[in-house]
Amino acid sequence: MDATQRIDPFGAQPTQQISPTADRTQQVGAGAPTVMGAPVRALQMECILGREVGNAYGGREHLLVEITGTSTGIGRRLPLNLCLVIDRSGSMEGEPIDYVKRACGYVVDLLDQNDILSIITFSDSVDVVMPARRVVNKTLIKEHIQRIEIGNTTNLYDGMLVGCQQVAAVMSEQVLTRVLVFTDGEPTSGIKDFASIVQLAAEQKARGITITVLGFGPEFNEELLASIARRSGGNYYYIQRPELIPEVFRRELELLMTVVAKNVRLLLTLPRFTQIRQVYGAQPNLQNRVVEIPQVDIERGAVVTQLVEMELQMRPPGRYRVAKVALVYDETITGRVERIEADAVMEFTQDVSRIPQSINPRVQREIEIQQLSRNLERTVLGLKTQQLSAAEVRQELERTMAMLTRQGRLQEAQEVQQALAALGSDTTVVEKTLMGTAYSLEVGKSKQP
Repeated sequence: MDATQRIDPFGAQPTQQISPTADRTQQVGAGAPTVMGAPVRALQMECILGREVGNAYGGREHLLVEITGTSTGIGRRLPLNLCLVIDRSGSMEGEPIDYVKRACGYVVDLLDQNDILSIITFSDSVDVVMPARRVVNKTLIKEHIQRIEIGNTTNLYDGMLVGCQQVAAVMSEQVLTRVLVFTDGEPTSGIKDFASIVQLAAEQKARGITITVLGFGPEFNEELLASIARRSGGNYYYIQRPELIPEVFRRELELLMTVVAKNVRLLLTLPRFTQIRQVYGAQPNLQNRVVEIPQVDIERGAVVTQLVEMELQMRPPGRYRVAKVALVYDETITGRVERIEADAVMEFTQDVSRIPQSINPRVQREIEIQQLSRNLERTVLGLKTQQLSAAEVRQELERTMAMLTRQGRLQEAQEVQQALAALGSDTTVVEKTLMGTAYSLEVGKSKQP
């Protein structure tokens, strides 16, 4: 039977309400899903449609998938396969490189002999300070770090490439792989064009390598770094002052040590009456009627939201499954590949007066957050090109800050407040801060309240 099955009134076989593997499946309809006796797993999934009731004549609708990292496996973690890729160009001389060395030392202190570490530096050339090896002799590793010397230009592409090659050589399912790239400037040597560098990040993601980028100071290209993070599933940080460098390194490493699920992806199986219009903040892959949406690694206590807009074609009134959702991931503690499934079911009616009454406020809030992300990027562009005046930027940011506060996104609201404080005195701080805020909202990751 076709995947688009409906429940009454025409006597067709009903939409499947629950999978035979009941302990793994959550049924999704108008409200919250029900977990049928499932044991606690690393992730939980909830799917919510934008409305309980849809238009039988067709139209657009949103599907919100919310993924939560549980507290399973507290006190245990997956060993890390970590590469530090450090910019040592001429502009890093003095305090910046000193604080980077201190930050690398903190990383070494936090790791143990089960972890694998490699260290790469780049200027006009790329040096392997330490090839990938287990963290056994910490004193020796720190001595290698202290011998890092300042160079000349910035060959970001080759630095990233060699760093990814280091972690690729020792990758396995038993480790969590991550490359941390720290830079303070635009690429000035080697392959410098935007598209090639971002494509490199996408290629590494396809190989299972995630890249987190840390931009320091006023000269780096925030659009480039945010795009690297976006295409590889990593994080983006803006570090304004050198003394903050160690803290950001520590924060990223502590996040890595609480990852409960990796290789996370959503699979949406679409019936023939459903088409995807857009997937917010992700690069989906479509094969036949299955849409695969890669997700970021998920830490304990993190909440990741994925918003999808669908085009629903005309059909007779009744209840239909508009999408079958599967969440597939590698659980870091057990090493097992887990799968959670759910059906998104909607009632369709020709009585259009019922439709506005069934709007789900949670989905509407998520739509608003995604719109705020896009508005922030447009604000940054308007500021850069001077198409928006300082007064117009201030007005837009004040509105955005109020909406973020109302949504409970207090960290992002604080970042916008910091940008407002810098407006008129340092537009670089404004642009780089807002780019990070926009990316954070787009990714849809937050902590449980």
